[in-house]
Amino acid sequence: MPGSQALVSFVLERELPSGLFSLVAEEDSGDLQKNDAQDTVERITALVNETISNDGTYDISPLTTGDVLAAIDRGKSEGGPHGRHWVLDPIDGTKGFLRGDQYAVALGLLDEGEVILGVLACPNLPSTSLSISAHPSNDPIGCLFSARKGAGTTVQSLDGSIQPKKVYVSTIEKSEEASFFESYEAAHSMHELTATIAKILGVKAPPVRIDSQAKYGAMARGDGAIYLRFPRPGYREKIWDHAAGCIVIQEAGGVVVDAAGKPLDFSRGRYLDVEKGIIATNAKLMPLLLNAVQAALKEEKTVLKAGSL
Repeated sequence: MPGSQALVSFVLERELPSGLFSLVAEEDSGDLQKNDAQDTVERITALVNETISNDGTYDISPLTTGDVLAAIDRGKSEGGPHGRHWVLDPIDGTKGFLRGDQYAVALGLLDEGEVILGVLACPNLPSTSLSISAHPSNDPIGCLFSARKGAGTTVQSLDGSIQPKKVYVSTIEKSEEASFFESYEAAHSMHELTATIAKILGVKAPPVRIDSQAKYGAMARGDGAIYLRFPRPGYREKIWDHAAGCIVIQEAGGVVVDAAGKPLDFSRGRYLDVEKGIIATNAKLMPLLLNAVQAALKEEKTVLKAGSL
């Protein structure tokens, strides 16, 4: 994960004017600076240099371990409401990555606190819909989603065999016909609450549980109609977990808000202050979804109150 961050930081520094380069990212070099981490740092440095060499874009001398650690620590920016800030999650969905399942490299760009650009690389996401139970053996695996404010969302295969094409969120208007995404990890979303929301909506399909912002990409191309995320109390959402995915959904025609119906505010630094949770769907389903969310939260509050008596 630090190696991925070092690579993105390295490229951004070389491609952007230094005065405009601000990076808000998940990792730092703290653990790698410890005495017992030297072997790990050297392995990361070797992988970074191998990747740069194999790519061939930059003709430079190999980076030192110091160079790599410095590149990682360029991600310490606090972001905020002024100027431009790149927002990076170098490996979003770490547990999915370790399982060989879904994960993403997510990069967004904030301008005056607003997300104006987003890229999601999803190496294990099939190029055909997740709603298809059996994918063709020749179906490319790995998708690259990109979105720019006012220009829509496109997807292409990571291997270049499928050229970029515009994608759009599902146009389903009847909630009972919808399917929904949620986090694979129960720690990232209260599955019992999302089950209640689905029941209120009359959703018949079981939830699609996958890791990372690959959910945002899959929803942007219409694989499912609803995304629900309700972390356990005390969890604070980080901007790098949602910046790229949010604009990928929005530019595909979707709506992303918190449980109170407020747009996500990326101008407040490294964290998002959201009301209870994050939801996404198309514009026509959103009123129904918000009503169901409020009803489910009210029901949960009543149950908790009764249990405390």
